Amino acid sequence: MKFSIITVCFNSEKTIGETLRSVSSQNYGNVEHIIIDGGSSDDTLGIVNNFKHVIKIISEKDEGIYDAMNKGINLAEGDVIGFLNSDDVFYNENVIKDYFNDFTKYETDIVYGDLIFTSLSGKKNIRKWHSSSYEVNKLGIGWIPPHPTFYAKKSLFENLGNFDTNFKFASDFDLMTRFLLSNNSVTRYSKGYKVKMRYGGATTKNLKNIYLGNLEIIRALKKNNIKREEFFLFKKFLNKIFQFFK
Repeated sequence: MKFSIITVCFNSEKTIGETLRSVSSQNYGNVEHIIIDGGSSDDTLGIVNNFKHVIKIISEKDEGIYDAMNKGINLAEGDVIGFLNSDDVFYNENVIKDYFNDFTKYETDIVYGDLIFTSLSGKKNIRKWHSSSYEVNKLGIGWIPPHPTFYAKKSLFENLGNFDTNFKFASDFDLMTRFLLSNNSVTRYSKGYKVKMRYGGATTKNLKNIYLGNLEIIRALKKNNIKREEFFLFKKFLNKIFQFFK
């Protein structure tokens, strides 16, 4: 089983080396690592070119992160596709091997797990996102797996489409919702940390983006005909608050 790991980056020289080492150190050999660069002006590409495991590199302007991710999907030749941001790392060297075991043992189409948010330095754990098994009613309260841990068969992208670039913050929520709702997909929650993600990405760096992101999540629910639960935002907020104390 071949895994395509897509990393989108732009002027990421401070962190992308850790990301690349995280992929190259995996104990599973059949991986293609695709780098989609937005036309960096720093040494991002110089660092990328030092890693021989990187299979494909594109460096050009894009229309945003979801447009860049779609470019990676279109290049992917793997049986399974996942995403690792340019300031994130795998939790350990066995993550992809564990995904392989889950996909093959349980004959599943989607596998996801847990995630740790760290400080910008990557040295301090801030928030632990423990996911749970998928149930369709959870979507109405804003439940969704952590996107950096979400790996899906390429066939789902081919049949259900890529990221909707009409969303600026919540296209990952929309895509995962579409995939989870598919009657033909088998989903597995693989308990355990898969990724360490630096806190302060596009959707979490300020209150304005958090607010806009939640508005887009509501729009994604409507698009996918999911009824929004009463007190949706409050319940979603409470769930995230508890993650800081785990």
